[in-house]
Amino acid sequence: MYLVVIGWMYVVLMMSAAEASSSNGTVLGALVTFVLYGVGPVLLVVYLMGAPARSKAIKKREAQARSLQAAAAGQSADQASISPVPPDAGSHASGGSEAVAGEAGVAPVGKKP
Repeated sequence: MYLVVIGWMYVVLMMSAAEASSSNGTVLGALVTFVLYGVGPVLLVVYLMGAPARSKAIKKREAQARSLQAAAAGQSADQASISPVPPDAGSHASGGSEAVAGEAGVAPVGKKP
């Protein structure tokens, strides 16, 4: 990837030099060409291409932090991901509308109290 970046920067540098040495070109135009055709797009491409490596490094750091935290708590890394609270075995959503309506004394829709 860096070979393409170096090649593109060389091309843009030559474009800027041609603009600066041209009879109707200016040094300001050469600088604008270098920044808008070279530095800006190259920085954007390098940043976007490095995103997967950055996210992989973040995930690795988080996994290390979880394992250190689990070791400090006296648990293995496998047990740290298991919740100590058992799941709800009922067929209704916990805290659903049936429980709220029953506690408040409000009849469900279509039924009389």
